[in-house]
Amino acid sequence: MVRYYTRACNFYYGKKSKILVKNRKAFALGGNNEISFDKIEIVTRKSKKIVSLNEIRKLPERVRSVLNKDIKEITKSRNFQKNLNFKSIPKIMGVLNITPDSFSDGGKYLNDRFAIRQMNSLFENGAHIVDIGGESTRPGSKAVSSKIEWKRLKNVLKKIKKGKLISLDTRKSDIMEKGIKLGVKLINDVSGLSFDQNTLKVLKKYNTPFVLQHSLGTPAEMQKNPKYKNVLLDIYDFFEKNIKLIKSFGIKHNNIILDPGIGFGKNLKHNMTIIKNISIYHSLGFPILLGMSRKRFIKDLSKNNDSNKRIGGTVSSTIFAMMQGVQLLRVHDVNEINQSIKVFKALLK
Repeated sequence: MVRYYTRACNFYYGKKSKILVKNRKAFALGGNNEISFDKIEIVTRKSKKIVSLNEIRKLPERVRSVLNKDIKEITKSRNFQKNLNFKSIPKIMGVLNITPDSFSDGGKYLNDRFAIRQMNSLFENGAHIVDIGGESTRPGSKAVSSKIEWKRLKNVLKKIKKGKLISLDTRKSDIMEKGIKLGVKLINDVSGLSFDQNTLKVLKKYNTPFVLQHSLGTPAEMQKNPKYKNVLLDIYDFFEKNIKLIKSFGIKHNNIILDPGIGFGKNLKHNMTIIKNISIYHSLGFPILLGMSRKRFIKDLSKNNDSNKRIGGTVSSTIFAMMQGVQLLRVHDVNEINQSIKVFKALLK
């Protein structure tokens, strides 16, 4: 039997979106009328077809029922934590790596004082949440012990200010539990919750929101010739399967964010396919996170125009993702990204 997937497309942003939604000529994405769409792409593993919303009723009943179910998920509100709502998007997740070997900022914040200063600076520059990690998961990196990872993190996490949202980037359940007790509000596990068999137990015990990320293999091996049958749909099926598994384990909340894992077991073609078609994951009904900041695909595309911080490529991919309805963007250069978003939104008015 053919499996159908639904990708929202032909987006509108800002004032025009609000007018179209009001006049019922487009559907608001995620209950947010500042971004809307008036077409969908019907995707199978063998074909693609774009149709307008008013053409859906002409399709065969079996196809129509799938599309209508998916559109319900695409358009429903993305309710999350009190301090991280998605009524206005995108929200910004600032990156803070307290490691000697992260791919971009490794070694800069190993000193507790520097790390705390950077955490506060990211919030001051407009980060809605800061993602703190004590273990590098860049391609080729090796795992570190919980003892080393926690030593890097503990003094910084103890300085979390009241009301500030901290995400903890870790694969280890004992680190998660210690972090949650110090005020961490979101767990960001790049392994898709598969690295540590006790992870789901900790998340269930504390009812903690989390990011479900896709990656192919461990950081040490993930970039060695990654292969997919269909990268876009394989990741979709991964999300769908694991959400069911998580629910069957007894985690009842819907405070889940989906991250397709740009650069985590993907080559340039895989990354480009995901980013260009990212809106297909809206039909799963959860907020989407993208981490594209300073990543290698920017170098691969810009070639001799590559730069140290790759801010130009990060900005352009950020705006593109925003126009596809991505709710959360993980970036290093929070001030510059917020600047680009504010200017872009102002020009749309």
